[in-house]
Amino acid sequence: MARKPESNHPRGATAPSEARQAEATKAAAAIAARARAPRRNKDDLPALPGRRRVVIEAVAPQVDCGRFPIKRVMGEMVVVEADVFADGHDRVTADLLYRHEQVRDWRRLPMQALGNDRMRASFRVERLGRYLYTVVAWVDHFATWREDLTKRYAAHQALELELAIGAQLARTAAARARKAEARRLLAWAKTMVDPALSLEDRYAHALAEDIAAMGFDVVYLPPIHPIGEAFRNGRNNAGTAAPDDVGSPWAIGSRHGGHKAVHPQLGTLEDFRAFVAKAAAHGLEVALDIAFQASPDHPYVREHPEWFLRRPDGSIQYAENPPKKYQDIYPFHFEGEAWPSLWRELKSVFEFWIAQGVRIFRVDNPHTKPFRFWEWCIAELRRDQPDLILLSEAFTRPKVMHRLAKLGFSQSYTYFTWRNSKRELVDYFTELTQGSGREYFRPNVWPNTPDILSEYLQVGGWPAFVVRLILAATLSASYGIYGPAFELGENASLAPGSEEYLDSEKYQLRQWDMDDPASLKDLIARVNAIRRSHPALQHDWGLRFHQVDNDQLLAYSKRTPGGEDAILVVVNLDVRYDQSGWLTLPLEQFGLAPDEQYQVEDLLTGARYIWQGPTNYVALSPRGQAAHILRLQRPLHREQDFQGYM
Repeated sequence: MARKPESNHPRGATAPSEARQAEATKAAAAIAARARAPRRNKDDLPALPGRRRVVIEAVAPQVDCGRFPIKRVMGEMVVVEADVFADGHDRVTADLLYRHEQVRDWRRLPMQALGNDRMRASFRVERLGRYLYTVVAWVDHFATWREDLTKRYAAHQALELELAIGAQLARTAAARARKAEARRLLAWAKTMVDPALSLEDRYAHALAEDIAAMGFDVVYLPPIHPIGEAFRNGRNNAGTAAPDDVGSPWAIGSRHGGHKAVHPQLGTLEDFRAFVAKAAAHGLEVALDIAFQASPDHPYVREHPEWFLRRPDGSIQYAENPPKKYQDIYPFHFEGEAWPSLWRELKSVFEFWIAQGVRIFRVDNPHTKPFRFWEWCIAELRRDQPDLILLSEAFTRPKVMHRLAKLGFSQSYTYFTWRNSKRELVDYFTELTQGSGREYFRPNVWPNTPDILSEYLQVGGWPAFVVRLILAATLSASYGIYGPAFELGENASLAPGSEEYLDSEKYQLRQWDMDDPASLKDLIARVNAIRRSHPALQHDWGLRFHQVDNDQLLAYSKRTPGGEDAILVVVNLDVRYDQSGWLTLPLEQFGLAPDEQYQVEDLLTGARYIWQGPTNYVALSPRGQAAHILRLQRPLHREQDFQGYM
């Protein structure tokens, strides 16, 4: 990637390593102090505290141990790496701290493990002047505890004592925390030892941070409201429910309340607000599913029967998609005589959950409600809450999907789930990023949903999940997965030819083995860390496809609008066989000369390759490495550039 030329007065920024400078100063003072101090007895304990166990080495980049600053230009990323390790088997956590010299407060970024005790984080130079950065690390007793807890759970060992240990860790942390955080920690500790809860519930609560650990920004919740009992569906959408069947969360409403209530088995509104706060503490926002429909038990049916469409026999019309009948769901009658009061009430549902701290909503089936309602409702909501994000869950005709986007939906579901071949992917994402719809249609791609298990995932097995993850995370600026089904490779369908999950969580409770060694969660975390570190992957319009002489290999790049960051991706679409071919790049777009040697670094594995010219060979295996996420670098004249090839 080309860099802007520097002058005597570069329009860029410098970033010295404050940590190393401080260490050098402290070291000099320590040497002088030892010279003045009396000689110690040989049995004296070491000067360093015995509890200091973490080692931080080989911090890069730095110049002469931080004596001189490194240099970057505006918009560039400063990628900081360090070797971080400790004695024993405890987990180690590290953060990168950085700030502009004129800013008082440090900004903190979690560092991602690269393997072999090497860790990395990066920040962007956003203003002129000096930046200071340092690496801090510690033995993470809480993470170690959680890891041990999952091992004991998998081995069917007793959990009572381990849960009590976790509670004690939380209480100890609460003693050092601010009031609000202390209250959350104490509430969490109380849950860990609550005899009214089952061990399974307490164990699940202890692992609530797994989503954040995988690097996601949002945790999406299906409807959390009371579920109707009349005409309740059983497992696998059976028409008759067994006594212990929980029903579908989308059949909203019971004697316990409706759209503004929480299912009593999930807790209270206070518990939900605590959940939102806990998520925020882990860098997560909560997205809530909004489904405008009611079960026959919903209070609306009793209190406002005028809001529903009736048949000639006087009965309320239930939802149908012939030949399927959904007797557990009553659609609202948006065009009835009572439409003004209905519309106002539905808008108030959004307002209620906004008051509980929610700013992101996934709207179920918006294409089955009037356009005019959404135009009015979204405009009204945004008048007071301009930061709202509304995701349109509409798999329907293209013009309808685009109309919803024009009406105000922030993001939209796409046909990505069914675009599998090279030609399909190229045509579709060229349309999304270069067509006229890009001015208003913001795609959010999902390889699976609670409703949809694609044929590609059903027949492709683990390699298919890897491929679809890489494609979703790099083709689109926004993506999501339905988990734990995705990270655990769940691919059993309800019946041949069906795209519904067998034993779907839509109709029953599931217990998942989150410590399955085959889980994709480590790969997901790595991919999300790459996304977070590279702004090019956070934009859609910079997507360009490149020529490969093999229809099973898909190659594309993404660049930031100014070209400061660029990422090249090559994916093997074949989930059965190894594929290879010759990739041709327009080198001028990357600031490279036609005959120039350059280095490409695979951000997934850390491997480095030397390429030359526009055409180079690539080979990918579905059972080994199914994709490259590459960063192009030049020039190749530093010693460290060749370390990977010795």
